[in-house]
Amino acid sequence: MRFGIEFVPNVRYYELEYYSKLAEDNGFGYVWITDHYNNRNVYAMLTLIALKTQNMRIGAGVANPYHTHPAIIASAIATVNEISGGRAVLGIAAGDRVTLERIGVKWEKPLSKIKEAVEVIKALHTGKPVNYDGDFFRMQGARLDFKAGRIPIYVGAQGPKMLKLAAEIGDGVLINASHPKDFEVARQNIEEGLKDKNKDFDVVAYASLSVDKNGEKAKDAAKIVVAFIVAGSPDIVFERHGISQEDVMRVKTALNNAFTKGDWKSVHEAVTEEMVDIFSISGTPDEVIERIEELSKVGVTQVVAGSPLGPNKAKAIKIMGREIIPGFPDG
Repeated sequence: MRFGIEFVPNVRYYELEYYSKLAEDNGFGYVWITDHYNNRNVYAMLTLIALKTQNMRIGAGVANPYHTHPAIIASAIATVNEISGGRAVLGIAAGDRVTLERIGVKWEKPLSKIKEAVEVIKALHTGKPVNYDGDFFRMQGARLDFKAGRIPIYVGAQGPKMLKLAAEIGDGVLINASHPKDFEVARQNIEEGLKDKNKDFDVVAYASLSVDKNGEKAKDAAKIVVAFIVAGSPDIVFERHGISQEDVMRVKTALNNAFTKGDWKSVHEAVTEEMVDIFSISGTPDEVIERIEELSKVGVTQVVAGSPLGPNKAKAIKIMGREIIPGFPDG
């Protein structure tokens, strides 16, 4: 089991540097920085982290070929790889339709778009001239004028077709899920994509995680993040876990009231304990260890600790480093 941590660059750069170094010092092997237009630029932040850390892999989690051309992504992550001494990794995914529409970008044919983008990035990273004639991207002798190095590519995926594609073309898959049931379903599609392929493949639980000595405080800290996950999840996930549409609508209504009236207390009240268990890894160190062990049994090979981490972020990172990560082989 490998351990990663995700940070959103919506804080000042020195906070991101501090938490990334703290994560490295506490045994995390990967740091993933989100890529959204409304936050600080992911590659600028990765560069700063590259200069502040020594061993951990650092990556975009995740780049999006709808608003950034894959040639630019290829160059940017290759630059980070050079600066970090070969520690870069690249996450790439189709992103969120609503977010893209806000900046006037049309979201269409995600499977084809991701497949072409990965092919272009890989080709450019060889250092050879690239001729490519796709539905979305075209190249005529394009090449990078510096050595990119070997950069693992992880595909963000949820649906069966994207999971299969991730296994076919990627070095790993980033799955926004926290519960073993979801990975049992995903594994079938991943195994189909890996058929007849002899390669190491990293199955990543990109999860909301919250840990504290006080388990109730940890679970309460996760509720806002869980509410957003619930609001964005498809019905098939609720059916899989037996969550009623009435409970889902209660959460969505509470979120709407929070945005319009500032009533975040109702969001906490709407999120059930069952939702926290399904859509996050939350609780005491022992409870978090138990869930990670369950995920390992269904094929997860990396857990990425995402927001909120815990009631106290720095304390949660230290708890992970002292009490959780050391208990897992290769952690």
